[in-house]
Amino acid sequence: MANYVSDGKKLINVEYDVVPGLNDMVDGMRIISTDKRSQDEYAIFLQDLNHTVSCYVLDEVFIVGKVDGFENLVKALEAWHNDEI
Repeated sequence: MANYVSDGKKLINVEYDVVPGLNDMVDGMRIISTDKRSQDEYAIFLQDLNHTVSCYVLDEVFIVGKVDGFENLVKALEAWHNDEI
């Protein structure tokens, strides 16, 4: 389990070929799911202490999209698959 920190725009002190995975921590939230839409877009779904779900869309170490406040993982995944994120 790795622990990553972002500055809101990118993951800090992370090599370009490193991809956060299940059960890793990003900004104090645990990764509960991941998905890849294309060669460039990789989504990580995180659960915070209030049990809401956030989605970070990554391009290498850069955060190109971020949505917070999903009620659950199913709703977050639906938004991702419907290109709403």
